[in-house]
Amino acid sequence: MIDLRSDTVTRPSAAMLDAMMAAETGDDVYRDDPTVYALEVEAARLSGKAAALFFPTGTQANLVALLCHCQRGDEYIVGQQAHNYKYEAGGAAVLGSIQPQPILHAEDGSLPLAEVAAAIKPDDFHFARTRLLSLENTHHGKVLPLSYLEQAWTLTREHKLALHIDGARIFNAVVAQNVELEAIARYCDTLTICLSKGLGTPIGSLLCGDEAYIEQARRWRKMTGGGMRQSGILAAAGLYALKHNIARLKEDHDNAAWLGEQLSAIGVEVLNQHTNMLFVKVPTEKVDALKSWMQSGDVLISVGPVTRIVTHLDVSRQDLQRLVAHWQAFLQQ
Repeated sequence: MIDLRSDTVTRPSAAMLDAMMAAETGDDVYRDDPTVYALEVEAARLSGKAAALFFPTGTQANLVALLCHCQRGDEYIVGQQAHNYKYEAGGAAVLGSIQPQPILHAEDGSLPLAEVAAAIKPDDFHFARTRLLSLENTHHGKVLPLSYLEQAWTLTREHKLALHIDGARIFNAVVAQNVELEAIARYCDTLTICLSKGLGTPIGSLLCGDEAYIEQARRWRKMTGGGMRQSGILAAAGLYALKHNIARLKEDHDNAAWLGEQLSAIGVEVLNQHTNMLFVKVPTEKVDALKSWMQSGDVLISVGPVTRIVTHLDVSRQDLQRLVAHWQAFLQQ
């Protein structure tokens, strides 16, 4: 089965499983798990932040990030299509009484800073208090330029806001820009790192920030059910991924670009391709037929009028050649 629905569908490699089985463990709620500690130290080092905290999921890491930055009645400015606004079940509003102020993304995936500034509320008791700007990098595969991040950082300093980056695919941005993570993370107060997308672990995310912030996050993690015990088994997968699976993300980017060229050549309308994500247009009347056709050829794609195809470490160039041939057969029938 070739699964191109997301880079979350990857399975741990044999080497990663070996690292997990060999992990030294303790009770992380007591801060006794040495492998979790090593993972958090490594994430802090890579990001240039003072500390990091290991979470079971990215949704919980993003939620705790918002709970630490904002109190009841506060507000965060976020993209209309951002994951921690649209796809995380409204957790900030439901569990934190935090008001989102969504604005539309620009074509390049950024939030226009003039619109961000216009959305910041005045100091007036009629309004929620604007506390935070939340960005997503990458957004739909699009990398936020360092120059934009620097400008966003300056804006938040001027308006006394915090800046958080949902970095679920931050290492795709790192590889695409050929920089170190710290070069991106210097322009935010906090960031999340997802280990279970392109990096290939079965579970886990990290939240990075200063020491006081991470201590606050530790309390919120416990309150929201994220305190884990012998989680070094999971942290070992994260350590393996950070050591072995970052540079290889370029293969995913190259595969997505190659696939876009091949699909375009056989008549598929390619809308855009950035990093490991490819978006193509499918005529509405052909959506159901294409979905069934792909499944008949052991290919899983989330087919829709705008179809997203995501490359990852479990998909080879040979797999993609199979996909192109199968798609061409569909067009010729």
